[in-house]
Amino acid sequence: MKYAFLFILFLSGLLAVASKSMAQGNLIIIPRRVVFEGAKRTQELNLANTGTDTSKYLISVIQYRMLENGAFESITQPDSGQYFADKNFRFFPRSVTLAPNEAQTVKIQTINTADLKPGEYRSHLYFRAVPNDKPPGGKNPDSSTKTISVHLVPIFGIAIPVIIRNGITTTKVTLIAADLQISTTGIPQLKMTFGRLGNVSVYGDIKVNHISAQGKATKVGLAKGFAIYTPNAGRQFILNLDKDAIADYHKGKLHIIFISPSDSKAEIIAEKELILF
Repeated sequence: MKYAFLFILFLSGLLAVASKSMAQGNLIIIPRRVVFEGAKRTQELNLANTGTDTSKYLISVIQYRMLENGAFESITQPDSGQYFADKNFRFFPRSVTLAPNEAQTVKIQTINTADLKPGEYRSHLYFRAVPNDKPPGGKNPDSSTKTISVHLVPIFGIAIPVIIRNGITTTKVTLIAADLQISTTGIPQLKMTFGRLGNVSVYGDIKVNHISAQGKATKVGLAKGFAIYTPNAGRQFILNLDKDAIADYHKGKLHIIFISPSDSKAEIIAEKELILF
């Protein structure tokens, strides 16, 4: 069932929920991940078409591994310590067609979870745009011409992780190392190495403040939605800092905090101070 009023809510609250939404092309999906734990059995994804054309999206389940640099790689078999969730949830509908400025919900429900071993199970819902065969400008090709024309249609997709957690879960993250380098373009780049222990993934926001020798704090970096998924033991990450901030990147120190997502109770996951010189 489609709810047109949802689109108005999306637009009015888009800035407020930017950290919780995923967007590509003209499709917006809120939230950016679905997590089932405790007694929660059903959840909804909200989809909206911000474009000027009607678009159709096919929804399927795919499996990913996260690489050490944060990139994703499609797989068919789980890595050691990784568990797929595709047998333990269902969703409907399996395709959506959205007119311009239209919104719709996709319902997700867990199934067959009673006998799951403790830990985390993860698969991804993949929303693939179906190409529009209509020629550019809505005109039919002229059969009288012998000119060969090529129409390139970009196809994009968005993947949303669906995570099911069962039993006793633990996680611990350490910011093992941090190093600041100035790129050839003058952009300060903070290179970080994270370590993860436990049987569940972790995600949140990375916030970086520059602390001057006089103790003045200046916000110089922010990365929302940073994640380390199971079974990865760590992740490398490079964050470009604000080169225009009033901060001397050769003096003072950087205070780095990996904190729980902005939409949940604030909890420091890991932190570190880097002395600058």
